[in-house]
Amino acid sequence: MAQYGASPVTVQKALRTLASQGAVETRPGVGTFVRAVRVARSHDYGWQTAALGPRPKPVQQLATSLHTYPNDVIALHSGYPDRELLPERLVRAAFIRAARSDSAVTRSPAAGLPDLQAWFAAELGAGSPMGVAPPAPSDVVVFPGSQTSLSAAFRALVGVGRPLLVESPTYWGAILAAEQVGVQVVPVPSGPRGPDPEVLARAFAQTGARAFYAQPSFANPTGARWSPDLADEVLRLVREHSAYLIEDDWAHDFGITQAVVPLAARDDGGHVIYLRSLTKSVSPAVRVSGLIARGPARERILAGAQAESLYVSGMLQAVALDVVTQPAWRTHLRGQRQQLAARRDLLLGALREHVPDAIVEAVPQGGLNLWLRFPDTTDVARLVRDCEAAGVIVAAGDEWFPAEPTGAYLRLNYSGPNPGAFPEGARVIGKALARQG
Repeated sequence: MAQYGASPVTVQKALRTLASQGAVETRPGVGTFVRAVRVARSHDYGWQTAALGPRPKPVQQLATSLHTYPNDVIALHSGYPDRELLPERLVRAAFIRAARSDSAVTRSPAAGLPDLQAWFAAELGAGSPMGVAPPAPSDVVVFPGSQTSLSAAFRALVGVGRPLLVESPTYWGAILAAEQVGVQVVPVPSGPRGPDPEVLARAFAQTGARAFYAQPSFANPTGARWSPDLADEVLRLVREHSAYLIEDDWAHDFGITQAVVPLAARDDGGHVIYLRSLTKSVSPAVRVSGLIARGPARERILAGAQAESLYVSGMLQAVALDVVTQPAWRTHLRGQRQQLAARRDLLLGALREHVPDAIVEAVPQGGLNLWLRFPDTTDVARLVRDCEAAGVIVAAGDEWFPAEPTGAYLRLNYSGPNPGAFPEGARVIGKALARQG
């Protein structure tokens, strides 16, 4: 200012201009300095090759359902519901209350907040018939999402190199969790009504497996729902083989025309390990799930969970508990059921009109997905690429098979954004399929 006779305002403007150009940097409380010139050079991470050593096996790529895309595409691939289907007002209010509570500054118990444990136990116990003891709150272990609980259960109950029976097709996250833990996955064919008990019995006998992972209610991706007779037969088989059924009740809150009655509600002998996540139904930001196990299995799973993550954020647990215990939660679920039905039927109608060669083997009575089968000559990878080039994102069914796929499939999610674009999305799929002749 003294040297050039400039005003303070002029100097401030000059400094702001130089800062925006990256020529100077301001350090609060110290002053303004000429920015140091950094010389660009290439990165050399070659040393890590020897340090890491050989990769044991190929790492599974991130599933299509977790990919993000521009907002102007028609997204039929996601594994999560649209924001319109979430209790957003309840979640925001719960975060505010939780931030003012002790949960924001204290450590939660290793197995979870006692009130949340009691809620998970009561939810499952409500379906227990007469003569079956409902679970106790102490049987519950709270996890940071279902993926972590799957890994903990597979590690504790199966073990490295041991066989785990799984439905085929099944949830890709369960396949990934098993691979990461080192469990040997053994596929058991499962159709629109679930697995064949005779095939399941042979798999138990031939492999000596002591665990079977399944989704009896609105399975991802097929939407299959087991009948009561099949559920009874599977329970009989796991008891006969002194095995565990790992029941993934991921779609508990997404029943449309049928409510969910978990198999675990009918077992008090410790054969059923029950998983229920609130991440999809409450909010993707609230990664909280409950695992219910009885006997020594629960203690072994808890020990593994503590070794991996010590405890789950008390803040997130408090938010989840706040949301699901509000009277408006049940009201939200009733409205959500109607919206899911409308979206499912809209997509089904559009597919029947524009993609007549595709087959929906069973219209799901709940869940979030349609499982679409195409003629066996269909090049699914090309179909996915052609749809994406036209602005429609779909998920190839291959990702849900633990072994080679048994047909040409797509999984379409009807709970995603912009349902009004479903007819256009179906038209694009139909045109892409027609180009394959």
